[in-house]
Amino acid sequence: MILLVIIMKYKNLCTNILKLIISFFLFFESTYIQKFFVWIFHIKKITPSLVTILSFISNLVILIFLFLLFRKDLIKEFKLFKKNISNNIDIGFKYWLLGLAGMMISNIVITIIFQGGGASNEQQVQKMIQAAPLFMILNAGLIAPINEEILFRKNFRNVFKNNIVFILVSGIFFGYLHVSGATSLLQWAYIIPYSSLGIGFAIMYSKTNSVFTSICMHMMHNTILTLISILL
Repeated sequence: MILLVIIMKYKNLCTNILKLIISFFLFFESTYIQKFFVWIFHIKKITPSLVTILSFISNLVILIFLFLLFRKDLIKEFKLFKKNISNNIDIGFKYWLLGLAGMMISNIVITIIFQGGGASNEQQVQKMIQAAPLFMILNAGLIAPINEEILFRKNFRNVFKNNIVFILVSGIFFGYLHVSGATSLLQWAYIIPYSSLGIGFAIMYSKTNSVFTSICMHMMHNTILTLISILL
């Protein structure tokens, strides 16, 4: 009875926490989506190009699911973004530069301290870019930023109303995502640069109250890096 009263009192918070759990579960278990398509199409050999394509498909499935889960909020925030688009882009660009500066400085410090090396996540991304560059432009440049901003910004904003708590939790979890497969101290150290960028995205969301600000900046960031990797 007491539990029921608590749930009713904090109905919105409980709903938002449930959405967070469901969406993160789907995101972290996305390999099962890829395995499903491998099973459906009776794929026998998994090539690097196919891995990239399967990642693109699973991200697309997750995007559809997240849109259905957050549809009302996303439509509302898109209208808010359009209404103040110039100001939102200005704010977004400023805090993207701030996050990028933190990312670059911490990367340099880590390189100096550990004498080389690189994030394992970045190494995997580079392999996927080489295998299927077109799909990676669509995947890393367009779809992944939308998914990650809904997951790490929209989800946490709904749960944590305090700006400082939201910004720190969102940024650190974003950093953790990109080093979750780390097996050494060097690899774990890269949580700092990724978190710096994540914090920048979180600040711009808290300033504009629209996840589409951070989505646009995240898309721009990933697309630029992907194109640089392809061209170089």
